[in-house]
Formats: sequence, structure tokens, C-alpha cells
Amino acid sequence: MREAAFVNKNKEKWQLFEDALYQKTIISPDKLSDLYVELTDDLSYAKTFYPNGNTVVYLNSIASAAHQKIYKTKKESKNRFASFFKTEFPLMFYSYQKELFVAFIVFAFFTICGAFSAATDTDFVRLILGDSYVNMTLENIEKGDPMAVYKDANEINMFVGITMNNIRVAMYAFVLGILFSVGTLYIMMQNGIMLGSFLYFFYEKGLFWESSRTIWIHGTIEISVIVIAGCAGLVLGNSILFPKTYSRLESFKRGMKDGLKIMVSTVPFFIVAGFLEGFVTRHTEMPDWLAILIIGTSLALIIFYYVIYPIKVYKNQLTHE
Repeated sequence: MREAAFVNKNKEKWQLFEDALYQKTIISPDKLSDLYVELTDDLSYAKTFYPNGNTVVYLNSIASAAHQKIYKTKKESKNRFASFFKTEFPLMFYSYQKELFVAFIVFAFFTICGAFSAATDTDFVRLILGDSYVNMTLENIEKGDPMAVYKDANEINMFVGITMNNIRVAMYAFVLGILFSVGTLYIMMQNGIMLGSFLYFFYEKGLFWESSRTIWIHGTIEISVIVIAGCAGLVLGNSILFPKTYSRLESFKRGMKDGLKIMVSTVPFFIVAGFLEGFVTRHTEMPDWLAILIIGTSLALIIFYYVIYPIKVYKNQLTHE
């Protein structure tokens, strides 16, 4: 490629980085980081093919200025934690709405499959949920308290145990994405089938409403965030399958970093879900309107933070560029 063609191809990207470097425009930290990596790659390319050209001088000056700003003034903001959840993560997550949608569709599909299988095979529920759980629940139904399983354990022990278990499942969904996304899809399938068979089990016993108003108090956030963890796994797996313009290794590093950010964003939600299951779900005597309020608020919070808010932050960022 001739030097002039190389410049024309990349000049808008270099100008954007330079404007952001000198605060003439505002872009996300992740976008700035990506541009810096691409600029240093372009500098290496220019040094190889146009060692005596003006392009090398120009790119070297920008890279040097960026290096000084990054490493001489590098300090973590006192509000780093707040800025991550308020701006950095939503702005990054906007790019992964497709992966979120795919994870949701796969999970929903296998939930339907689980319910259908339970409806057509009387032994399917026992196969999926286990004999001990089914027998215990049947005994509770006979006693007139089908949701008694949520009342047996100590609140704090249940809160800690449930939270850690949910995080473990979510980590499996993320880490197994390294198997070219297949591992993540398997976890989505496994949990979807389990949920579908669970719901049908209570439906068959004429307890669909009573079970739903109880389990979805904590399950709305719990299930939603497992799907979001599935999204993180797809981000990781797709970074290997579809590296785009990056080397496969560089794409994998980026996928791992973004996937971990998605996982970090879920931790507060898992804590809330564990708290609800440990301390709130056990109160099956609560009025329907209160249960519906908790479920509705939980669903609205998930949809807002992971779907609506990223779009809003992204559009706000565009207006400042």
C-alpha cells in the first residue's frame, strides 16, 4: 500500500484519537484504549514500510504524547467504582446487545423445551430435578405448604449459600465460553430445561400461580443475571471465533476483558437475588400485590440497566463527540 493510501485510510481514526487526547472531544475509555492500540500498530506498520516518511514522525509524536499522559499522570479516580457502573460499563455493554439477545433466546427456547418434555414424559421432572427434591416437594404439597423449602434453612446461611451458588453457575456460563461459545450455550440449555421442568411440575399440581409469585421474587434477578453471564460467555467465545481486524490473540484478550466487566456488573444483582431468596421469599404469606411489586421492580431494574440505560449512555456520548 502506498503511503498516501495508508494515510487516507486511517486519518479519521488518528484525528479522533488526537482530539480525544487533547480533550477536544469525549469518547469512552475503552474506545480510547482501542484507538491507542490501533495507533501503535499503525506506527509499527509505518516504520516498516515508510521508515523515512512523515507518517512515522506524526504517529510517533501522538503515541509519545499519549504515553506521557497515560503513565505520568496515571491515577485511579476516587470515584472509579461509581464511574464503572454509571458510565464505563453501560457504554461498553451497548456493543453486546446482540449477544445478550442470543443468550436470552437460547435460554427461553430450552425453558420451553423443558416444560414440553415434562408434559410429555412423567419421569422427566425426576430426571432433571432429582428424586429427593421431587419427593420433598410432594410431601410439602400434602402438608399444605408447597413452598416450605424456602423456609427450612437459616436466613443468613441461605443468603450466603444461594449467592455463592448463583455466582458459581454464572462463572461456568462465562468461562465455558472459551470453548468457542458452545460451553456457554450448554449452560444456557441446562438451566433453561431445569427452569421449564420446574415450572411445569408446579403447573401440573395446580400450583402455578402460587409457585410463580414465590420463586420469581428472587428468580427474576437470579435468572436474568444468569442469562447476562451467558452473554459474557458469548462475548468471550465470539472473540475467538470472529477476531475481525485483530489478531486472534488480541481479540481474545479484548473478549476476556469485556466479559469480565460484564461479570463484575452482575455481582451486586446476585447479592440482591440472594438476599431476596434468603430473607424475603420465605414469607409466602405476603399479599399478592407486594409479591407482584417486587417482581415487577426487579424486572424493570434489569431491563433498564442492561438494555435501556446502555442505549441512553451511548446516545449521550454521541452528542458530545
